[in-house]
Amino acid sequence: MECIFCKIINKEIGSEIIYEDEKAVGVLDIHPRSPGHVMVLPKFHAENILDLPDSEIEGVFSAVKKITGILKKTFNPDGFTIGINHGKASGQAVDHLHIHIMPRWHGDGGGSIHNVVSSPTEESLEETARKIRANG
Repeated sequence: MECIFCKIINKEIGSEIIYEDEKAVGVLDIHPRSPGHVMVLPKFHAENILDLPDSEIEGVFSAVKKITGILKKTFNPDGFTIGINHGKASGQAVDHLHIHIMPRWHGDGGGSIHNVVSSPTEESLEETARKIRANG
């Protein structure tokens, strides 16, 4: 497999690992958007959240919570942006699920997650909800 994140997890490629447990690894992003910007990499190779087996989800998000707590103690930020880029259209550059944890400060120049996209629907919320429920 030629997955760079799998190579980091398997320690075939060097990285700044700041956390590791049986389900996930936390590494510093090589292009940090803020001090302490970490990516949480599931040890199970899955391209995206839909490909991650249910048995892996709790462990991965438990690692996200633990790392967020460590970053809070370390940097004492005013908040965090925690997110996943799912698919190329969203900006996913590596086809291995990873969760970004970015410490945030008032006045840091960033915005809320609502600033990521601006393509609102023209249909009613009721119609959108009906479509979603039909597939649930």
